[in-house]
Amino acid sequence: MNILEMMRNSTAGAVLPEEYKQFSVQEMEERVMEIKARLGKRLFIPGHHYQKDEVIKFADATGDSLKLAQISAENKDAEFIAFCGVHFMAETADILTTESQKVFLPDMRAGCSMADMADINQTEKCWSHLQETFGDTILPLTYVNSTAAIKAFVGKNGGATVTSSNAKRMLQWAFTQKERILFLPDQHLGRNTAITLGIPLDKMAVWDPINNDLQFEGRVEDVKIILWKGHCSVHENFTPANIEHLRKSKPDMNIIVHPECPYETVVLADYAGSTAYIIDMIEKAPAGSKWAIGTEMNLVQRIIAQHPDKEIISLNPHLCACLTMNRIDLPHLTWSLEMIEKGENTQIIKVPEEIAKDAVLALNRMLERA
Repeated sequence: MNILEMMRNSTAGAVLPEEYKQFSVQEMEERVMEIKARLGKRLFIPGHHYQKDEVIKFADATGDSLKLAQISAENKDAEFIAFCGVHFMAETADILTTESQKVFLPDMRAGCSMADMADINQTEKCWSHLQETFGDTILPLTYVNSTAAIKAFVGKNGGATVTSSNAKRMLQWAFTQKERILFLPDQHLGRNTAITLGIPLDKMAVWDPINNDLQFEGRVEDVKIILWKGHCSVHENFTPANIEHLRKSKPDMNIIVHPECPYETVVLADYAGSTAYIIDMIEKAPAGSKWAIGTEMNLVQRIIAQHPDKEIISLNPHLCACLTMNRIDLPHLTWSLEMIEKGENTQIIKVPEEIAKDAVLALNRMLERA
């Protein structure tokens, strides 16, 4: 289900009441703290790295999407999980938590453009075409940044989920299972990971879900990786031109980027890795070192504030923060927590059981190899 369908079908499509737009920051912060105190361990607030500081300050845990879903599942005291992230992240939390736990998304408009670039109907059409072309030689892998329906499809067809941290290891495993891999939905993470395994670009093809065709050069029988034509709208805007400009203006600066960035950008950077990798690299870097970071702006600004002993900038200073992630702000968090306390099941995320059981297969195949 994509974000538009979710908004139409959900009982939580209500718009933020006007009164919350009039509250002062102090009043909202006090309300949030009071609710957290009253609900105690019954309430758990996970906050993704890309969230605004006004939300992160109230998070009980911060991290990437899978880590937060796992922490939520481990927290058996939590009846209510107010997931400050985007829709697919809350879905994963719901899949991994128990029936007695409820997962809420403070703003149901908080989606992910990358996840929505691969819906289940498109994926099934693609799979049918690929089976006709390549036979039973393909294993599907999906980035965790995908809908529950896509995770379920992958699980049902013997595949697994991957994260930006373990994509290389999971791709290696996948090639022990099948001759070819379909990688959803981020072509850049798939391409950059395949390159680290020594797979050349001319053995990669791209599936275009809009035109329903396979794009490749050379012989089709040589294709080893089929990349879904999807991308992160934030990371795709870190370009080779950004790096070339920086090499001239600040040649002593280290450049580190996320592997959701295009291959042409990653190959020019000094380092590339997951969000956790980027955070760890900066933390371990010596005082006085200089860094340009190619990832989401809220996180970059937070890293800058946490490391005043280093010179840190965004690789693309003109890039804005993730717009859909930023839909969750202090007013929406305040409203959501008040609705939770009142017992109103608005903004609740519930993955249908038949989808959840297959999605768990994909997640578990990955977790077994962690």
